[in-house]
Amino acid sequence: MAVKLRLKRMGSKSKPFYRIVAADSRSPRDGRFLEVIGTYNPIKGNDIVTVDEERAMYWLGKGALPTDTVRSILSKQGILKKFVESKKVGK
Repeated sequence: MAVKLRLKRMGSKSKPFYRIVAADSRSPRDGRFLEVIGTYNPIKGNDIVTVDEERAMYWLGKGALPTDTVRSILSKQGILKKFVESKKVGK
């Protein structure tokens, strides 16, 4: 099963709110998911992001591929940098 870290759209019309989820790559955008690992609210003045760093690192370690937007969010939070450093230490 190929797992992706991606955004699931929530909220009402013209007021998007996203959950960052780990989902099977074959499931639809707003369909089934395995776990919620964070949220992203682009409407507020300064994009509000919350991410459970431990769970994000877990899914990245299991081989989950983030989409471009989630990759950008994780890199701004510093999670991707920590993940790459932890892989270098493990070698």
